[in-house]
This record gives sequence, C-alpha cells and structure tokens, in this order.
Amino acid sequence: MNKKILDVLAFDQVKQLVGQYLVTAQGKEELAQLAPSADAQQISTWLAETEDALKVQRLRGGIPVPKIENIRPQMKRIEIGADLNGLELAQVGRVLVTANELKRFFEDLSDSEIEFERLYEWEKQLVTLPTLSRRLKEAVDEDGRLTDEASPELRVIRQNIRRSERTIRETLDSLVRGGNAKYLSDTIVTMRNERYVIPVKQEYRGVFGGVVHDQSSSGQTLFIEPKQVVDQNNRLRQHQIAERTEIERILAELSAELAPYQREILHNAYVIGMMDFMNAKARFGKELHAIVPAINTDNHVVFKQARHPLIDQEKVVPNDIAIGEDYQAVVITGPNTGGKTITLKTLGLLQIMGQSGLPILVDEESQMGIFQEIFADIGDEQSIEQSLSTFSSHMTTIVDVLKKVDHTSLVLFDELGAGTDPQEGAALAIAILDELGARSAYVMATTHYPELKVYGYNRANTINASMEFDVDTLSPTYRLLIGVPGRSNAFEISKRLGLDTQIIEQAKQIMDGESQDLNEMIADLENRRKMTETEYLEMRHYVEEAERLQKELKQAYSFFFEEREAELAKARKKANQIVEEAKEESEKIISDIRNMQLSSGQSHVKEHELIAARTKLSDLHQEEHLQKNKVLQKAKAAKTLKVGDEVLVTSYGQRGTLIKKMGESQWQVQLGILKMTLPESDLQPAAPVKEPVQRVVHTVRSAESSHVPNQLDLRGKRYEEALNEVDQYLDAAILAGYPQVTIVHGKGTGALRQGITEYLKIHRSVKSFEFAPANQGGNGATIVKFK
Repeated sequence: MNKKILDVLAFDQVKQLVGQYLVTAQGKEELAQLAPSADAQQISTWLAETEDALKVQRLRGGIPVPKIENIRPQMKRIEIGADLNGLELAQVGRVLVTANELKRFFEDLSDSEIEFERLYEWEKQLVTLPTLSRRLKEAVDEDGRLTDEASPELRVIRQNIRRSERTIRETLDSLVRGGNAKYLSDTIVTMRNERYVIPVKQEYRGVFGGVVHDQSSSGQTLFIEPKQVVDQNNRLRQHQIAERTEIERILAELSAELAPYQREILHNAYVIGMMDFMNAKARFGKELHAIVPAINTDNHVVFKQARHPLIDQEKVVPNDIAIGEDYQAVVITGPNTGGKTITLKTLGLLQIMGQSGLPILVDEESQMGIFQEIFADIGDEQSIEQSLSTFSSHMTTIVDVLKKVDHTSLVLFDELGAGTDPQEGAALAIAILDELGARSAYVMATTHYPELKVYGYNRANTINASMEFDVDTLSPTYRLLIGVPGRSNAFEISKRLGLDTQIIEQAKQIMDGESQDLNEMIADLENRRKMTETEYLEMRHYVEEAERLQKELKQAYSFFFEEREAELAKARKKANQIVEEAKEESEKIISDIRNMQLSSGQSHVKEHELIAARTKLSDLHQEEHLQKNKVLQKAKAAKTLKVGDEVLVTSYGQRGTLIKKMGESQWQVQLGILKMTLPESDLQPAAPVKEPVQRVVHTVRSAESSHVPNQLDLRGKRYEEALNEVDQYLDAAILAGYPQVTIVHGKGTGALRQGITEYLKIHRSVKSFEFAPANQGGNGATIVKFK
C-alpha cells in the first residue's frame, strides 16, 4: 500500500499509541515494521492474534511479559567465540526465565479449557532450557553481578576478601581514634588506588610511615597507607586479583554453555516479542474500547459508531459509516468545520488499522473490507517549491490516483474540484466521480458544490450524505447523515444573528428558484429523518425490553424444568427406596411363613398366623400424614362424595344431586329434569340451600329459581345472541326475586354496550341502570335495578 496514505491519515501516530504499551525490544521492532496488508489470510491471522490477546486481557489481565532487551548482538558475539559480560548474561537469562514462565502461564490457561485461535501455536514454539536457565539465574544477578553461588572457588575467595577488609578496617579504625586524631584532616577511612588509606595532615606525614597514594588539591592532606596495613592490603589485593580471574573463568564457562542453544534462545526472544506486540494491541484496544471487526470479502464496510483514535475519546462524536453494499460512492456536502474531513479520515484510518491487524474503534457487529490500495487527496497541498496552486496540486494527485485505481481501491477526496471556477470545478468533480464509478472503485468525497447534490440522486450506486448542523445553536453536531444532502444554512444563521428580515427575503428572491426548492426539499428530508430516528429509538427501546423479558422468561422456564426434573429424580429415588424396603420386608414375612410351615410339619398355616402375616404386610403401607395439615384434611374431607349429596357442576354452573357412582371417577347427577353422567373432577360439594321464608311469592318460584346467578357474562357473544340472553336472564332474575343484577358486556367497540342500554330503557320491569364502579369493571359492566 502506498506510503503517502499512511502519512496523510497519520498512521504513525496510531502506532505511537500502541508503542507506549510495549516492553521488549523485539516488540518495538515488530511495531516499527507494521504496515497494512492486502492479503486476506495474513490479515485474518493478525486479527485472530489480537482477538486472542484481548481475551487474555479480559480473563488474566494480559500476557505476563517483562522488559527484555535486544539479545541479537550477544548471540552474535557468542557465535564468533567471544565471552559475554555479566549484564549480557543476565539479559539472556531473562529470556530463558520468561520462556519458562510463559509456558506455565499457557498451561494454566489450557487446564482451564480456555480456547485460543493462535496463541497456543505461538506458545508451542517456546523452548524451555531448565538446566541452563537455572544455572544462569543462580550465577548472575538481575544487574549482571556474579553471585557467590556461581562457583565454590568464588565463594571462598569472596569470604577471604571480606575477612581481609574487616581486618584492615579494624586496624585503621584503631589508628584514627584516640590521640592520633590530631594528626588527621578527618577521622575517616577511605580508598585510593584500590587500597585502604587515611587522610593525614601534611606536617605529620612521618607519624604513621607507610606509602603516600594521593594528596588533596590544596596539598594540605596526604592519603597515606600506614605501614601497619601494607601487608594486609597486599593480601587483599591478591584476593581481588583471584576474584577477577575466577569471574572471567565463570563468564567464559557460562558463555560456552549458551553456544549450543543460540538458535533456540533467539527464537524464544522473537516469540516473546510477538506476544509483547499482541499484548500491546490488546491493551490499546482495552484503553480505547476498540474491537476486532469481522472481515467482509465483498468489501461491504460497515463501521458502527466509528470513532477517530487520535481525537479525545470524551469529545469525539461517533458515526455510522457504511459503503460497498448498497452504494459504492458517498458524496458528503455541507459547510466547513462540520466534520466532513474527519469522517473521511476516520473511514480510511480505521480500514488501514484493520488491515494492519489492530483493533478498531467501532461497536460490535461492525465489518471491514480488504482493499489493495487506499488513495486520498485530503487537505491543502499547495506547493511553493513546485510553483503549484492549490487546484494544480489537487489535480496532480488526482491524475496520479486515476492511473492506479481499480475495483479493489478505496478513494477519499476532500473538497473535490475546489480551487477553481465553481461551474468548471463542479463539472470536473462529476466527471472524475463518473470515471471512478466506471472502474467500480469505492469512493467517499466531500464537496461544496450544489450540483453534486443532484448527482447523488441521479447516479446508480451513489448516495448523498451531509454533516448535521444545529441552526438553533449555530454550531455543527458532527453527526453524519447518510441519504440527506447538505443544505446551506446562510439564511437561518443570518436571521438568528440579527440581519434584517427584508434583506433576507430579497436574497431569497434573487436566489435561483431551483436551488431554493432543493434546500426546502433537504429541510423536509431532515425533518422526516429526525421523526424516523425518534420512532426508531422508541421502537428499539421496546424491542430491547421485549428481548430482556424473553431472556428472563427463558431462564425461568429452564430453571423450572431443571427443578422439576430434580424433584422427580428425588421422588423416583425415594420411591425406589421405599419399594426396596417393602420388598425386603415382604421377603422376610414370606420367609417366616415358610419357616412356620416347615416347623409345624403341616401343609397349611393356621388362620391366626396368616392374619398376623397379612397385618405385617398391611403395615408396609405409608400413610399420608394429613392430620398435621388442617387445610389438606379439610380439602380431603370436602372432596369425599356420596349418594344424595348436593354438588355444583362447574362446567354448567348448575347445582345437582348425586344419584349413584358409575365408575372409578364418574357419577350420575340429577340436574333438574335431566340425568347426566359427569366426571368427578367436574363436581364440587355444595352446601344445601336454606329454605326461604314462607311467603306466597317465594313458593311460586320453585327450587329452579335458586339456580339463577346474580350476574350475566356476555363477553365474546354476538350481538343478537347477547340481546336474546339478556331478555331471558332478566325474566328469570325477576322470578327469582333479585332486587338487582349485573350484566358484564365488556368495553370492546361499545356496540354491545349501546345495544343493551337501548334495550334496558324500554324494559317495563327495569327501574334504573348504571355502569358498575371502577373497581367492579367500570363501563364494562352495567348494574340493573328492578321495580
């Protein structure tokens, strides 16, 4: 991909954001070489690694990679037979220790059954050298100093050195204390030429004897090694030389041990660097709330809530950007400072980041394409050196683009055709867009020319877009509106700023009628879009609420069945246990009977013995302890039916009398003059009806009157059928002596309610009627009072 696009879209600045999370030299090299690819397989591999690293970031806080320097120079020196110093050995040892730790880290992830698409393949490439790693860790400190455990000889030598130093200090301390202090410039012990000395005043140089190693700048102080410690300093020096010799021997030995494993160590450093690079991409993604997008091989780009990574994330305005599926060209119109250029850069930069394997700043379900080339002509590229105007500079770039563009190219043009006569510029812009369309390139262009608004309507695979502008606040909202061309807000802005209305009206009359109609059309489109967007958001809210409720219902449904199965399993287990116990008891009883037969010598067991055995078998029955539950006890007693009982037939709402039982759960019931066979589940015990007070009017009614309910439910009935039932019901209720009844007709369309109202008005026995109270149905029911 051309390097110019990387500079125009500031890709290096994005790489710097990623680079701040790197800790290894190899990782920094990988980032420096990072560039977008057009190979679909390569991009898929990169994105899979980024997705794996994001998963580790979520689950374990990232891959544990420490700071590691570049060890290639060290390995090169070993290859030519040179010895490494302590610091270099420590850097190599850190690579080996890190390889071991990463192996254990990924083994733990594997044991937790966490799946990755690529990371386990990288982990398999790590080579552990436990013996060599342990040897380096024991012999060399983090800062490169050899430890006492590097060799037994070195331990003994250092013990001798410490012993000699202690003896020398004790001797010198005795010299600088007491009466000798007056001969010294300061009562301290110091070192010169790697030998212990004391600072003696010039005039007392002969008091201590020994060797003068140095003097102060003024010459008033001499640093003298007293004769009492000369031999001791000589012995210390010998030990120090022995230590240096032993250190050189150990360094040579350790370097030789590394030589056979140069390739493995270098590859370990490379793998650790790659993991560091993946880790940095994941941390970058987490910090900016970026995701790994899906790849659309048909180049249908859909960036949902896309954000530019170099803009403050608290201020940036997310936008939905789409190109490729329904249209291959987007023409963005509108005033300056509205965000058109940023929208172009966001599309191009996010696409380049995706093709480089980086996470991009979009919402879930976004998808990217794969373009062989991305071209851009953005910004004022006026060239003083080449004596090119702005227009000439833009045309030079466009000519170069047109030589290379094809159906796999994404082209970004900012202010297409600007810098020249508006009429000619608009014509050129249209011709350039037509040429790009003929080559099936993907294009997003910004422009000021109103002619291109019409172009967006008239050309296939082309759509208009604009950046929203808030006339009330006189400021852009930076929101991209796909399908709505930009319109001039000059009249509205001038009016809000106080320009005389008469001047504005005169300007409107001067303005071309077609342009004015176009602006009015655009304004209407914007209003419709806002209405549709509001309705969409409202509908989306209800859909999300419905989805949430459905999810909760599914969870509850699943929980219910799990609990039911668990209870059934427990019940089966308990039942099987009871059956087994009963079988054991019955077998024991049968065995006792057989033993009695054998012991009595008779073929028959006596009657009382059989009765006793039968009693034991009966005792195996498990009683349902209802006596402890009064509610269950009453329910069981109430459910017991016998011949002659009065019952309520629930399916007919009528009372009847039980005549005889017809089967296991069937009864013959007398309902008035009818005899019916009904299931026991349809019958409920009913208390006998009390005899009414003996008045002539009541004796005429007969027992049949007691079967009339005080409420008639007409919901769901057709109009004619309902009125017929009302007529019959009112006659029956009057014969039953009810002072008032309730007719439930529901609310519905109101036709049935109106019909019943008209009927009640003309009924001779109706005294008055009114709708029921709100807590009894409101205008869905009517209470009728009789004369």
